[in-house]
Amino acid sequence: MTTADEYETGEVVRPFIVTGGRTSPVTGELRLETLVSAPPSALTAPLGFERHRIVELCQYPRSVAELAALLPTPLGVARVLVADLAAERYVRVHQDGPENPSVALLERIRDGLLRL
Repeated sequence: MTTADEYETGEVVRPFIVTGGRTSPVTGELRLETLVSAPPSALTAPLGFERHRIVELCQYPRSVAELAALLPTPLGVARVLVADLAAERYVRVHQDGPENPSVALLERIRDGLLRL
């Protein structure tokens, strides 16, 4: 959500500018719970603000949903940026999640959502 002050100072950057107008990743869809990590060497890469912030946040594995919330940016934008970074090998996408999550995992997710 933008405020009048942001418009007056020119601090607003529309999400489609950050992604070059793309609304979905080129290489496929990333799930909300997909974990992403980045090697420390990626911290010195010449990346734009949002992309560099993702690399910083991914020094410990984070989900795509977490990244969107922490940036803060729309989920679609986070997916595009993470996919681009993965294609350029600045981050690693961990697709090894369980196909059929356990009941305990689903209950923990539910409980976490209820606490929000």
